[in-house]
Amino acid sequence: MSVVAVPERAARPEPRARGRRVPVVSIGIIAVFVLIALLAPLLSPGDPYEQSLRLRFRPPVWEERGSWAHPLGTDRLGRDMLTRIIWGSRVSLAVGALAVLLAGAVGATIGLVAGYYGGRVDAALMRVTDATLSFPVILLALILAVTVGPSFTNVVIAIAVILWARYARVIRGQVLTLMTLDFIAQARIAGAGAWRIITRHLLPNTLNTLVVLVTLQVGYVIIVEASLSFLGAGIPPPTPAWGSMIAEGRDVVTSAWWVSFLPGLAILLVVLAFNLLGDWLRDTLDPKLRQL
Repeated sequence: MSVVAVPERAARPEPRARGRRVPVVSIGIIAVFVLIALLAPLLSPGDPYEQSLRLRFRPPVWEERGSWAHPLGTDRLGRDMLTRIIWGSRVSLAVGALAVLLAGAVGATIGLVAGYYGGRVDAALMRVTDATLSFPVILLALILAVTVGPSFTNVVIAIAVILWARYARVIRGQVLTLMTLDFIAQARIAGAGAWRIITRHLLPNTLNTLVVLVTLQVGYVIIVEASLSFLGAGIPPPTPAWGSMIAEGRDVVTSAWWVSFLPGLAILLVVLAFNLLGDWLRDTLDPKLRQL
């Protein structure tokens, strides 16, 4: 009896492997918004502060009363929505980038020091970290922003003050694992000091984790900044900020939906893009996942 050879099916990729495909759409969305923010003076069709009560609440171009003079409509003061969304991208992305970089630098430093020295130093730093993590993020940021006054710089500092603890906790846990490995013991035997071990051995081995955290936190910071601006404790008017633009349209959602919907859509796209990129970086940079 002859045996018929059955061709083997091609191995189906593991779900994790499929998830490591480059997120072209997410990177494209981020790149577009970054270019818009950088080229805002060239791309914006008008002045974000120019008012015209005669043109207030003009609908987008696809609505019945819309016109190409204001493709995305106008707000309650007759300001062009497209112009303000373009300039608002500069504010939101700048706050997100500066806040996560400042929080990441402070948190990573504290995590490295706590994990390396251990003992009382670790206990003291982690108690401060736990105390910071125990506060509701929005509430603490709101208190800080109201206390020091609403401004771009104060919003960045307020968000960084509450965000550093997340970096410190994660980096400290990874450093504790690294401290048990042989190459750290060999560096100590070779006479390397604390500063050299932290900067030459521990920091490079935590950079992957730090990059993933920074990417994931950018979207979160944009939401926090928008929430603060929505509550009136963020970027002060008339500076265009997506959160304050949403707040300006909350009373006219049924009659002028575009005033709140369009900046909210911009926040949705940017935050989703950064989160998807952060997930991809986490799967790509984790050596354990690369072996799957």
